[in-house]
Amino acid sequence: MILHLLNKSHNNTQLFNRMLASVKDKDTVLVIEDGVYAALSANASLFSDLPESCKLFALEPDVSARGLTDKLSTRFTLATDEQFVELSCKMNKVVSWF
Repeated sequence: MILHLLNKSHNNTQLFNRMLASVKDKDTVLVIEDGVYAALSANASLFSDLPESCKLFALEPDVSARGLTDKLSTRFTLATDEQFVELSCKMNKVVSWF
């Protein structure tokens, strides 16, 4: 199980597509910083090819700072800083997409 951290907007298509291609069954994606824009409801289709077993999180302080709390896709769960740390410790590996 891998935790994929994405801090760039989905508009960085090359990086975003490489990240998506690397996500496997039971992996977790956590979008942080400008990566939270990918979690918007309008972008839900970007994650439609991921297995249902993949968990998707958006870092709550980054979502809140950008005023996006009510605009997230229902597939994403908000994560606190503490949950970010828990996910990092729980996973076998953490891959940062920067």
